[in-house]
Amino acid sequence: MLDFIIMNGTLITMEGRGVGVLEDGAVGVKGNRIEVVGETSEVVKQYKAHRYVDATRKVVMPGLIDAHIHTGLGILRGLSQDTDQWMQKGLWPFMEVLTSQDRMIGSLVNIIEAVKSGTTTFCDYDSPMLELVKNHTLIGTRARVCEMINEMPDDLSGLAVGELYPFDPSIGQQKLQANLKLMEEWHQRENGRITCLMGPQGPDMMSKELLLEVKALAEKYDTMIHMHVAQGDREINQMIKRYGKRSIPYLEEIGYLNRRLMAVHLTEATREETHVLGKSGATMILCSGSIGIIDGIIPPAAEFLEVSDHLALGSDQAPGNNCNNMFNEMKFTAILNKCKAKDPKVFPAWKILRMVTIDAARALGLGHEIGSLLPGKKADMIILDLDQPTMVPLVHKPIRNLVPNLVYSAKGSEVETVIVDGQFIMENRNLLTVDEKHAVSQAHQAGAALAERASSLVDLDTPLMTMMQQGYL
Repeated sequence: MLDFIIMNGTLITMEGRGVGVLEDGAVGVKGNRIEVVGETSEVVKQYKAHRYVDATRKVVMPGLIDAHIHTGLGILRGLSQDTDQWMQKGLWPFMEVLTSQDRMIGSLVNIIEAVKSGTTTFCDYDSPMLELVKNHTLIGTRARVCEMINEMPDDLSGLAVGELYPFDPSIGQQKLQANLKLMEEWHQRENGRITCLMGPQGPDMMSKELLLEVKALAEKYDTMIHMHVAQGDREINQMIKRYGKRSIPYLEEIGYLNRRLMAVHLTEATREETHVLGKSGATMILCSGSIGIIDGIIPPAAEFLEVSDHLALGSDQAPGNNCNNMFNEMKFTAILNKCKAKDPKVFPAWKILRMVTIDAARALGLGHEIGSLLPGKKADMIILDLDQPTMVPLVHKPIRNLVPNLVYSAKGSEVETVIVDGQFIMENRNLLTVDEKHAVSQAHQAGAALAERASSLVDLDTPLMTMMQQGYL
């Protein structure tokens, strides 16, 4: 007897070369795993279930994967846009007054936002992750988590643009120990939903000695390394000044380029550097919306795909991207890369959809567990309503328009049901595991209090402040 069968739906299994559409399909689940996938008539003939979910005029597909997100910055949404000094002039003044409680409150709303647009797996890369991870357990999401490790003091507001970051080894060790404690307390917890990685923030933000220590620990624990790489001209400037090398050649020199590395952004990577990284077996994580807004740059994803398919999409963070919605990321990624190539045929919708499902799962070392609808895999699924205006009309012949509409038209609000590890965490767009209204109310209050602290304690000489004073905002 199965726990439930979702039947009569249009299945996007993500099996095979493309997206694996089954027009009248069913998925049966027992415990936290998929038991059967097939034609509805065959599945209901062979299996019985405690519950049947009718998915007529609905899409059933794997849950989406956000391969890079800083949920702890959610409370800073919209405070650092439209500037060429996003981090130092826009973000750091508010980071001075950001508390751990602010991070927890903002993180919860960030995760809620993402779940409601179909994200079931998060690579959450932030601090203090020992606290933030509790939001994932509360809501019921799948998460690959790590503490963000660096050797930099918290207060860098007085640092001039281009000046070398000061390193404090004691800070690095403190953050490293937090990552190790996270590993010891949370790895494979919550029925295996929570897994842990090592999280160096970037090669420019810590010493060679600490980078090598992190690498050795990743090998000891047999886990992956989640790290910003060539994420901006700030990083390259720091690397040249400190080591006389750009980020990727430096990482190659110290043995970092291999299958363990999840390299985020590659904003400033050259074609040659991108190929070197891709051929090494490392993963590239592309955050199109964030990098487009922050830097006005389209990272070298097309160049990476020339040598590797280990490419996944991430939403990054709310103060840079402004939203954490993987439907938004899919559309941004497709459009920006078509414009960059001046070729509408590149980055087709089916390939983009793989970058947030099966290709993402494989890139993150989870391809054997999630990313497609296949018997034996974890039951992480979403159901979307095809009667929403964005999905009308539904045409199967002579051309199937479902996948292009999911990538170029859907907004995430079409998602009505979210299932993670065999558990329903959202039905009819109502979250079942957390009080959404209370979480949002808390975030509004915390955001207002943070803004008041910042205005009284910090010199807010930011571009947005200038625009506001000039009457533009």
